[in-house]
Amino acid sequence: MTDPSPNDLTDAIADNATGPKRAQGDAGSVEQHGLADQIDADRYLASKEAAKRPDRGIRISRLIPPGTGGG
Repeated sequence: MTDPSPNDLTDAIADNATGPKRAQGDAGSVEQHGLADQIDADRYLASKEAAKRPDRGIRISRLIPPGTGGG
């Protein structure tokens, strides 16, 4: 069996978070995921998208002012 791609996993997590937590048949009962679970899933998916960005939000640079000869 092959490993699913990261995009497949991301789609599966999003589908699971928006779908019901529990369902029952015969004039059934449906229970939705809790708000905290949905927020956690949203944060996780947002962090995965942010990690794909090339600038990632933080850049560390060393600045040397001209004329100090510190190079």
